[in-house]
Amino acid sequence: MDLLDNTVRPYAWGSTTAIPHLLGVEPDGRPQAEMWMGAHPGAPSRTGRGTLVEVVDAAPERELGPAAVRKFGPRLPFLLKILAAGAPLSLQVHPDLAQAREGFADEERRGIPLDAPHRNYKDANHKPELICALTEFDGLCGFRDPLEAARLLDALGVDALKPYVDLLHARPAEAALREVLTAVLGADREEMARTVAETTAACARLGGDHAPYAGLAHHYPGDPGVIAAMLLNHVRLQPGEALFLGAGVPHAYLSGLGVEIMANSDNVLRCGLTPKHVDVPELLRVVRFEPGDPGVLRPEASPDGEEVYDTPIDEFRLSRHVLATGGAAHDLTRDNPQILLCTDGAVRAGEFDLAPGQSVFVPAGEKAEVSGTGTLFRATVRI
Repeated sequence: MDLLDNTVRPYAWGSTTAIPHLLGVEPDGRPQAEMWMGAHPGAPSRTGRGTLVEVVDAAPERELGPAAVRKFGPRLPFLLKILAAGAPLSLQVHPDLAQAREGFADEERRGIPLDAPHRNYKDANHKPELICALTEFDGLCGFRDPLEAARLLDALGVDALKPYVDLLHARPAEAALREVLTAVLGADREEMARTVAETTAACARLGGDHAPYAGLAHHYPGDPGVIAAMLLNHVRLQPGEALFLGAGVPHAYLSGLGVEIMANSDNVLRCGLTPKHVDVPELLRVVRFEPGDPGVLRPEASPDGEEVYDTPIDEFRLSRHVLATGGAAHDLTRDNPQILLCTDGAVRAGEFDLAPGQSVFVPAGEKAEVSGTGTLFRATVRI
């Protein structure tokens, strides 16, 4: 078992206080957006044996277990994060596995550098993800029913939105959502900036269901993503609740602190709320224009006290244990690799005493006994 030393990424949208408060340290005034736990080459966790990438590369079957290597190859297939949104993240989607492989191979053939700002595919993997709230957490997830989106837009009384309202009423659901998103992203930028300004003022004036959108233009003035965001479901998670985000589902996190787990990929196609590259044709190829309920997940308790967030993905499995004073120790030993993360209280994991924000990597088959008082998240694979 290895105690992890993890990198905090200082993205501009990060909260200046949430991660420092979790770790029990003084904020330094800079944004702290994501703390990465895993073996992603962009910011691998460090151990006493080297980076986790080096540890896994040196002996994949010993660290990951033969079954995980056979199924996922010789790398840790998931990335665990603590995410702290102080401002809205970009509106985005992730490709499925076939799209990622095809897109990555195409950009490799065309010789587009991996660090090029217009590059879409950084690797050949998909990126399904799960976000579990540690505090109240606001986000956007999946398309609304088109008639509900039309009602929301029409109530604003903005003339420039009328064509979108008409389309949402006139066409079948998926065709309507595709046509409106295409029109919003393809609109003249100066005209769209005026529409966004009028829309934002109307949202602020009306409040209620419109309130979550009023502040978006403050962070991204004139961005068409402000209008696109109103096509999506607004979700407010309470601590312990989660969202699963599959391929092609448009989403954005707006505010809050959470534990996030995903397949080990960095493939993101942006729709808006960003100064970064938006490849509209490729985006429209990947987005799934299927309206529906975002599906808030609550953990399912098993007899041994483990609370599991059930998802259809094999690359990761997230669960938590709420440990009580005087309770029996829990044996979490598995034949697969694990990362154990304390988010509350004081937890003993093997030989390590974990405070909030601290984590350990547990190689496949390694004895993993935990005890104490607090909350422990467990990340592993599903085989």
